[in-house]
Amino acid sequence: MGNKAKGLLALLGLGALAYWKYKNSSPEDQQAVKDKINTAKDNLNKWGNDLKTKANDVASQVQTKVDEAKTKAEDSLS
Repeated sequence: MGNKAKGLLALLGLGALAYWKYKNSSPEDQQAVKDKINTAKDNLNKWGNDLKTKANDVASQVQTKVDEAKTKAEDSLS
């Protein structure tokens, strides 16, 4: 069995154990897990949106510099 297959089986086993533990826990513990997952999801979405905003800002700055260079090149040819 290759490393990928062993890793997949280990991951599957951990997932099954986590599911079993979740189903056998109290409703308060289940809600705590749901809250943690929702918080992590919100943080990930916020991080993704911040990254997208920064990437758009950089792209805008690059486009501005390209336009400036193009204008200077056209002016020097005239």
